[in-house]
Amino acid sequence: MNLTPHFTLAEFTQSQEAARRGLSNQPNERIQENLLMTANAMEAVRKLLGGKGIRISSGYRSLAVNRALGSKDTSAHVHGFACDFICPSFGTPLEICKAIEASGIRFDQLIEEGTWVHLSIDPRMRQQVLTMRNGKYSTGLSK
Repeated sequence: MNLTPHFTLAEFTQSQEAARRGLSNQPNERIQENLLMTANAMEAVRKLLGGKGIRISSGYRSLAVNRALGSKDTSAHVHGFACDFICPSFGTPLEICKAIEASGIRFDQLIEEGTWVHLSIDPRMRQQVLTMRNGKYSTGLSK
């Protein structure tokens, strides 16, 4: 099922952890609506980054999957408001984050996590930009 012209529901719900542990990772209708908003935000990111090459590593996570990964129950992933991705054809996660930060794209959190980018469109829309290293967050992007 396509959420948008370039992103499918399957891309946002695939989970190796769920498959390994036999956990369901199927979103309900409300969360699918949230995923549609997230996919639309990712369409804007896709356009910004040159129109191709985005690989989503984590989108929606059921509470069971999220807990299995050791993430907090308050994660935007649990509500379908976040995705982790890379776009090697554009550049490094840091370069991607810098482009998104400068673009005017609305988001709640943009986190450069070393080997991937986390983008959340949680309705708070705080425009919070962070870097995560060794399990710790710092404000702004690393240099």
